Amino acid sequence: MSEPEESDAGWPAPDADPQGDPFLRTRFVVPARPVAFLRRERLVSHLDRALRTPLTMVNGPAGAGKTLLAADWAAARETPVAWLTTDATGQKPGVFWAYLLKALRTTGMPLPAGIGCPADAGRAPPTLLARLAAELSALDRPVVVVLDEYDRVTDPEIAEQLEFVLHHAGDGLRLVLVTRTEPLLPLHRYRAAGALTEIRGAELAFTCEEAAALLELHGLRLPEPATQGLVERTRGWAAGLRLCALAARESPDPQTYLKEFEADRTSVADFLLAEVLRRQPAATQDLLLRVSVLDRFRPDLVNALTGRTDAEPILAGLCRANAFVEHLEQDWYRLHPLFGEILRAHLRVRAPGLETELHRRAARWLRGSGSLTETLGHGAAAGDWQFTAGALVDDLAIGWLFAGLRSDELYELFSRMGPEAAGPAAELVRAARELSRHEVDRGLGHLRRAEEGLAAADGRTTAGTPSAAGPGELLPGTPDPAAGWGPPGAEPAQAQARLSWALLEALAARLTGAPARAELAATAAEALRGEVPAHLLDRHPELIALLLAHLGSARLWAGRFEDAHTALTGAAGAVAGASTALAREDSLGRLALIDYLDGRLAGAERTARAALTETERYGLPQPSGAGMGRLVLAAVAVERDDLDRAQAFLEEAAEPHPALLDPVMEAGRAIATARLHLARGDIGAALAAAERTVPAAVASPWAEGQTALVVSAAHLADGRPETAAKVLQALPDAAPACTVAFARAELAAGRPLAAIDLLDRMRPEARSGPAVTVRALLVRAQAAEEGGDRAAARGLVALALREARRDGLRRPFTEAGPWIRPFLDASTPRGGPVDAHRRDARPSDGPPPPLVEELTGRELDVLRRLALTMSTQEIAADLYLSVNTVKTHLKSAYRKLSAGRRNEAVRRARELGLL
Repeated sequence: MSEPEESDAGWPAPDADPQGDPFLRTRFVVPARPVAFLRRERLVSHLDRALRTPLTMVNGPAGAGKTLLAADWAAARETPVAWLTTDATGQKPGVFWAYLLKALRTTGMPLPAGIGCPADAGRAPPTLLARLAAELSALDRPVVVVLDEYDRVTDPEIAEQLEFVLHHAGDGLRLVLVTRTEPLLPLHRYRAAGALTEIRGAELAFTCEEAAALLELHGLRLPEPATQGLVERTRGWAAGLRLCALAARESPDPQTYLKEFEADRTSVADFLLAEVLRRQPAATQDLLLRVSVLDRFRPDLVNALTGRTDAEPILAGLCRANAFVEHLEQDWYRLHPLFGEILRAHLRVRAPGLETELHRRAARWLRGSGSLTETLGHGAAAGDWQFTAGALVDDLAIGWLFAGLRSDELYELFSRMGPEAAGPAAELVRAARELSRHEVDRGLGHLRRAEEGLAAADGRTTAGTPSAAGPGELLPGTPDPAAGWGPPGAEPAQAQARLSWALLEALAARLTGAPARAELAATAAEALRGEVPAHLLDRHPELIALLLAHLGSARLWAGRFEDAHTALTGAAGAVAGASTALAREDSLGRLALIDYLDGRLAGAERTARAALTETERYGLPQPSGAGMGRLVLAAVAVERDDLDRAQAFLEEAAEPHPALLDPVMEAGRAIATARLHLARGDIGAALAAAERTVPAAVASPWAEGQTALVVSAAHLADGRPETAAKVLQALPDAAPACTVAFARAELAAGRPLAAIDLLDRMRPEARSGPAVTVRALLVRAQAAEEGGDRAAARGLVALALREARRDGLRRPFTEAGPWIRPFLDASTPRGGPVDAHRRDARPSDGPPPPLVEELTGRELDVLRRLALTMSTQEIAADLYLSVNTVKTHLKSAYRKLSAGRRNEAVRRARELGLL
């Protein structure tokens, strides 16, 4: 073929394309930026790398700000940039290259006439491409070419030709492609060679700071949370932010508008419908409308909703085309939030009633795939409550209504369940909802109906079952509920329902103070565990953890401390995670209560503090299960005469988790409050708090004993020792603390021999901590002092002081009365547990020196025990460390605190707020 036929090489550059149409000058013009345009330096800086790599790709969805970014960058260049906006009607190779050559000449690049111009719209001569590449490779400075809307170029021949020129032009060409789709170029080779600069949709998205600046350019100033919410809803999509800002500017309340606008009623909808949806084939449009009911989807699920079999390539193609379909992980996808909103609105108009059916199909498909959370959401959206409640119970996830990150969400979801939903599963869910908010009577009603339904399904009647006794204790002769609930081969779903019932029954027993019912529920649960698929128990460790927590608390109410400790330790040792955090925290708080009731304050404090962190670390909804831990810390603070701290802990414990507000919690609050009032000298308030009735099916021996302790102490403080003694004398089986208090009352009534006799008759096997033993020693010391044996009294006080140091006890010495002061003045070392004011009375010449270095966690652990006047050996044993290791931590802590001694280190730590 002759040269003129190939390229018209000898002709001057033409003013028309190969089809004879004049060049459209607007295609060579860098687009103007709008008035409210925000220059984003981070993206401009990234584009500057285009000068160092032969190929740059700006790839993002429609309206992502690709073109404006490239235009802003090109306009700021000192040297001209060849700009070409491709055209859907001009994708033939000859026309494309004619326009590209014209774009180069428009920038002033002196292309020789010998390069020519394609004469045939359908082809570009190879010689023309070779000459162009050679000309570019000879340039001293590379020419920058921006091809905007390159996704319109779909002819693979053009891509091959462009790759040829780019490769052979060497350092003479820098090509920038602005596109919605992946171009037909060997990008993998450029990536491997480090010759590709990429800016994709995630980087194009506006940050919260950039969005705030853009809104300000539109005259809108929003609080940071409002801006963050808009960015999350738009995913930082540039066009969405601009269109929302323009619309909000016309609203009398822009902030409310941007928070509550309906996407389908805005210009955003017009943009997405025109630029995205209507560009797709009819079948793909139908697919997008149907998947709009899903938060995320995969090909198999899409096929189930559409009746198709080819969803996989369609979704992959939509994702590659940046059609607001985002790839998540593996084969999961999702729609852009605004696009999804608009599609759902469009679906309701185009196919009324279809949305409900799509939710129903999705729920059943997801149920089979094991995605419970999404199953519940779609089942609820379809209004299929019987299915939805059944899915929750069958999966053994009834505990989610009490524990974990979804408890509030599930509570709200099932609040929409109407009375038409029938069956045991629906009643179990209703019971769980009510019990989770401490609506005990309503919860019990639903629990009874669930039990009747389960018994009917098993071919049994409910006569004689535990529920026949009502909310109190079991009727005599009630059979074991695990003994005959259905045949051994019962359906797994029935076993799951019965195990869920056992959990709720244990909770109801706990809340009503009925420990025998809790035991029967636990027995039933243990018998059912073998019938439930093991993988469900592994998936839901919260169920057994909650069951043990309920059982342990019920046993604690009954005063069975050893058995309660066993159950609560099992719950506290459950697999760590958000779902078990509430049960673990609650159980730790009640284990701390057991230590406190036994008089072991240091152990109670450690366990209670451990309880405070369990739910916080997972960001669980408040109130948490640490109410009991805070009550114990309040009681411990009273024993240490730190009354302000005790008050603070009581206030923090004011709103415990409703499902944990059982008689143990109520009694613990009453006792801690009464002791604080008593320590402050308010005897009337102490009596009122202690004698407050705690509703329960059965009485608690320790609660009665603790109440008697406070009432007796109040009468004793008010000068009525006989009344104080009578209160404690009436207790049938007194705990060691009550015996010691009785002895003290007897001593105050002038009966020292009776007091000593009471102490001598205390059971040696009774394990009591310092809070009990110190008080017993002080009673003996006072009796010795009153009997004239001052040496014995002095020795007993010294022994009491040594015992008190372990737990930081001060209250027993404060409440002992004036007789003890001479012994304390003679026996108490500097920094002892009694004279707190003396320890803190050291004058200061100015503010404490700053920390040399932050203390480590282990150093703080050692320091906290140091503040409890524990010895080095005791600290080592408590922390399971060697004595030398403890000494090393102490030496380091002294250095960091600029302290030379133990007392000084503790004082400095308190001044700095570390203790």
